[in-house]
Amino acid sequence: MALSSRKRVLAIVLAGGEGKRLMPLTADRAKPAVPFAGIYRLIDFALSNVVNSGYLKIVVLTQYKSHSLDRHVTQTWRMSTMLGNYVTPVPAQQRVGKHWYLGSADAIFQSLNLIKDEKPDIVVVVGADHVYRMDFHQMVKAHVASGAACSVAAIRQPIELADQFGVIDVHPDDPSKIRDFLEKPTEPVGLPDSPGEVLASMGNYVFDADALVEAVTRDATEIGSKHDMGGDIVPSFVRRQQAAVYDYKDNDVAGSTDRDRGYWRDVGTLGSYYAAHMDVVSPLPVFNLYNFEWPIYTSYGPQPPVKLVQGAAGEKPRTDEAVLSPGVVVTGGKVKRSVLSPAVRIEAGAEVTGSVLMNGVYVGPGAIVRNAILDKNVVVPAGGQIGVDLEADRARGFVVEDGLTVLGKDQVFPSS
Repeated sequence: MALSSRKRVLAIVLAGGEGKRLMPLTADRAKPAVPFAGIYRLIDFALSNVVNSGYLKIVVLTQYKSHSLDRHVTQTWRMSTMLGNYVTPVPAQQRVGKHWYLGSADAIFQSLNLIKDEKPDIVVVVGADHVYRMDFHQMVKAHVASGAACSVAAIRQPIELADQFGVIDVHPDDPSKIRDFLEKPTEPVGLPDSPGEVLASMGNYVFDADALVEAVTRDATEIGSKHDMGGDIVPSFVRRQQAAVYDYKDNDVAGSTDRDRGYWRDVGTLGSYYAAHMDVVSPLPVFNLYNFEWPIYTSYGPQPPVKLVQGAAGEKPRTDEAVLSPGVVVTGGKVKRSVLSPAVRIEAGAEVTGSVLMNGVYVGPGAIVRNAILDKNVVVPAGGQIGVDLEADRARGFVVEDGLTVLGKDQVFPSS
């Protein structure tokens, strides 16, 4: 039996993100609760990765507008209590003072009772708002073998994009050791084995439990600290030469293909959120949802199957490069390069192109929706147009950004 398999592991999912850059999708929910690819929430990817890795003791630290997130986790992610497994949402509780979480490191500091109760040897800390597949068991094995107290997962990125990431500078004579942690560097140094690339932090970490407890406890008293895992805790381990890097390219996920192996996307902006959906709908998807060896778990309720029927005047339904969720009904409409979430209805003569429609969206007869993100329960009236004239969309009070038109949850299409 491998050494790491005998370690007691607790997983902490950091899910308190506000997600301001995803407004209006985060106006009524935390960023990890934002729907993705029809039937999922963003947090489902982090939780599925942890569970598929064999780690079944998981706490989810929540804070900002967490009701829908808490509800999704408690209703969907149920483990066998007989075996001592659990996925538990833990809201900010002001356990150490009259303040909410000041940062991701402070969230863990204020929740140290969870580590004390579980008494793990290893703590896996992951973000809750990225789209990817990763086997954390392989990272834990590498962490134990490295002898480091802290390991940081990193993905290779072109060196010209270094100023968009937290970049890991490795020791030239030992690329597994972190020499420096650079925040959006303008003059980065390429990797020893690939000068045109840098290692960007993925926001996923593995710690020796006692070292993590000591680090966040010390950080809580540091004047000037932002109490951030990437900005404060990891650099503290780097300064003490106790930090290792785990190269994501070495992670071999069951069922992955050459095309989707190593996929990771931070969906922190409307543009990147939309682009990740287009990755899913492409004929040969860059991110393959149909990997049944490493499933992404979720729950979407008692929805009936998809139904495609002709309209009253004989209009044929047409779909191409489309992800259609359970409960979708397309009645003589056209859907191309789009994602339709549960209970979406598309009426006769309507056209939906390059768009993401969330639960319960209704597109009336003859309406046109292009390059748009429509949150839950939006109603596009008969003949209505979204994404056709961006200036008209702005005048209606819709968000227009990066060529996309975005309507928030329950937002009303104004009458002409």
